[in-house]
Amino acid sequence: MTPRNKTRFLLVLLLIATMASSGCASFKKLWGDEDKNEGQPVAELYDRGHAAMRDERWSGAVETFQRLVAQYPYGPYTEQAMIETAFAQYKSGKHDDCVSTIDRFIRTYPTHRNVPYMYYLRGLSNASRDTVFLAQVFSLEMSNRDLSTPMQAYNDFSIVSERYPNSAYAADAAKRMVVLRDMFAKHELDSGLYYLRRGANVAAIARAKYLIETYPQSRWQTDAVALLGESYVRLGNETLAADARRVVQQNEPDHPWLTGDWPNFPSQFRRLNPFAGEKSAAEHGD
Repeated sequence: MTPRNKTRFLLVLLLIATMASSGCASFKKLWGDEDKNEGQPVAELYDRGHAAMRDERWSGAVETFQRLVAQYPYGPYTEQAMIETAFAQYKSGKHDDCVSTIDRFIRTYPTHRNVPYMYYLRGLSNASRDTVFLAQVFSLEMSNRDLSTPMQAYNDFSIVSERYPNSAYAADAAKRMVVLRDMFAKHELDSGLYYLRRGANVAAIARAKYLIETYPQSRWQTDAVALLGESYVRLGNETLAADARRVVQQNEPDHPWLTGDWPNFPSQFRRLNPFAGEKSAAEHGD
């Protein structure tokens, strides 16, 4: 190939490449594949994401803030964008993504002033991962359900309450810990009733004792004593059954176990949905 022909060949290749690039861009624009956030200034991206948050367009907010973080990995806009991303993921029900974003934020900015909020939000997200499960609160047939996620929520709220007692979220975190603690106690009670209904009275006693010792003053404590009493009755231990009856009489005189209404007693437990009516966490960092 002569030098002249070689030059023409290179020019043709360059022209083809230019047309292909232009055509690809036009194709993306035609089909809506062009990322409108790509290459935008950081302030404009943040304002666009914040506007989506105000309109409760959570998915759009997440997309915009993630683009901001990808293009501008450092700076105050980035820090706040990660916080906003986690909140938008929580509101849209993407709890695994929310927890992942929070973990990344805490690792990257361990001394940030909004770390207490991020632990609090992680607690909310962990507590909401299985809404139906929490609403049903361990029916007797579900007594072997895994408590790891609610336990993690409890730990998150505990960090806020104990490590950051002066934060704006400490008081509410402490209240949510009480609710979760009652939930764990209810799980033990349901398990004990499960054993009782199947004639495993010794196992029922073990569950009741564990509840009383591990979660003292829980809302289910008197029910646990009633479970103890009924288990002792069925084992023929009238002395211990009478002791349990006295305690129940003292704490809750109208308890159904005292009226001989034991078969209906479990069904009279109130269904617990601790996160119904939960307030929004929109008051997070500025």
